[in-house]
Amino acid sequence: MMLGACSDDFTEIAPTGALSDEALQNATGVDLKLTAAYSVLDGERINRQGEAVSAGGDNWWTDVIADDAHRGSTDSDNTELFQLETLDWQTGNSWFLGRWSALFGGVNRCNAVLELISQIPDGDFSQQKGEALFLRGYYNFELQKFYGNVPFISVENLTNKEFNQPNPGPIWAQIEADFQEAMSLLSSDVVNGRANSWIAEAFLGKAYLYQEKWDDAFTLLNNVASEGPYSLNPEFVNNFNFAGENSSESMFAIQFVSDDGRSFNGNGAGTLNFPGGGPLGTCCGFYQPTQDLVNIYQTDGTGLPLLNNYYDTDVTSDYGLASFEEDGETPTDFTPFEGPLDPRLDYTVSRRGIDYNGFGLNPGKEWIRAGFTDISGPYLPKKNIYQADEVDANRGTGGWGSDWSGINYNVMRFADVLLMAAEAAVEKSTPDLPLALSYVNQVRERAKSMTYVQNEAGDAAAANYQIEPYGTFATQEFARDAVRFERRLEFGMEGHRLFDLRRWGIAQETINAYIAREAEDISQSNYGRFGTYTEKFDLFPIPINAIDQSGGVLTQNPGY
Repeated sequence: MMLGACSDDFTEIAPTGALSDEALQNATGVDLKLTAAYSVLDGERINRQGEAVSAGGDNWWTDVIADDAHRGSTDSDNTELFQLETLDWQTGNSWFLGRWSALFGGVNRCNAVLELISQIPDGDFSQQKGEALFLRGYYNFELQKFYGNVPFISVENLTNKEFNQPNPGPIWAQIEADFQEAMSLLSSDVVNGRANSWIAEAFLGKAYLYQEKWDDAFTLLNNVASEGPYSLNPEFVNNFNFAGENSSESMFAIQFVSDDGRSFNGNGAGTLNFPGGGPLGTCCGFYQPTQDLVNIYQTDGTGLPLLNNYYDTDVTSDYGLASFEEDGETPTDFTPFEGPLDPRLDYTVSRRGIDYNGFGLNPGKEWIRAGFTDISGPYLPKKNIYQADEVDANRGTGGWGSDWSGINYNVMRFADVLLMAAEAAVEKSTPDLPLALSYVNQVRERAKSMTYVQNEAGDAAAANYQIEPYGTFATQEFARDAVRFERRLEFGMEGHRLFDLRRWGIAQETINAYIAREAEDISQSNYGRFGTYTEKFDLFPIPINAIDQSGGVLTQNPGY
């Protein structure tokens, strides 16, 4: 009998279907790994932990904690999100872990790109390195604004598999360094879905803004606003439809795509946020705008917002009213609000009696999954919902027949740069109120000149829309209020509100006052289940799963 032995080469051959490190050390390998780093923007990755729909980059569920949105659906559906809305937070809540896991997946993929580039002796990979640094800065920025005290994972940590790093405090210095180096490496050319030097500059400005480094923030944001290649879309709605994807206003967007089969590149994190039924028979009735959000769109008769007293009157709603009489055919009597309104309302919120993205008039309760005893209210979202004439282009399907939309999500659009530049102009060491006024009025002028939502006949505006630019910012205090209010008007239901309230230091007073007002507007006993927003809620807890897996290296945020 003859015996043979395996040669030493056996252990050096890459498994079938796998690429060796050496095989990736070229331009193709770098591009593959860089594409993988971009792909985590939607929160989808292998071995992700936690709640899947909290992992996505649109951060919709954070609006549920603030004053823009209710969780929606029935109170008994998805208990963990109900606990987030009602401020009953547990460190083991899987929604906290979902975003944490996705973001660190993004950081690790960026480090893998940077590590690979360092191993290639020839070739110019400046652009790819700049993109990887920008993305790492972005993922870490998101971690910073969510959790406050997070570990920084470096390329060296990746190489040595030393992922178990402590979280002694903020990582702003590392975020700034990544954005700064990215600015120096990236081309200024605009390429859809890719980072460029202008985008890196805007995000560095945003990082400064979050730290109240007003002068530094102003220098960068003002430069992007005044010298960059971006501009406002003439039509506000084109920020939320297929026709406007990657347009002049879209700076950095998650590139969602749907198809005829299962749409793995659609927005899976937003799959719950369609009407419970509605014109397309969708699921699941989550993410319903609040009465408080609707009320901010009232104007004063001269086209200006009610900055400090919008909550004194309510925009009329059909809360508590069925869509039809007992015969199931005759609509119940309801007249939409007739007072003056900012026209952005009806591109942000769907309310009864107003056209719903071309699908016809919203009939009210018939399209609301929640009951009248649930903490949800009478409104539906619009910005994340297809336009009727774009369903074929944008509607995708998930694993259980759910909708995975192909509508891009704008992580940053030019209106955001204008309003951040305006904010920095107000707050910097030598305030420039006229410039702040100019930037705010650019946003308001677009809202004034855009096409308004039409009535059922299509021959007139659907409501009494009145909006005008400000005449002057007489004081710094007034300018500050106006800029902050404009951010909510412009970005309602886009996942920004909670983080604005936190960085302004007013989340506690604003959210507690909102809860009390909303309890009056949606009058039922369940509002007694809300807790009180306290200082600890200004940061999300470090997921207990992460602390346990670290063996105690990670420490919990204060108050949890």
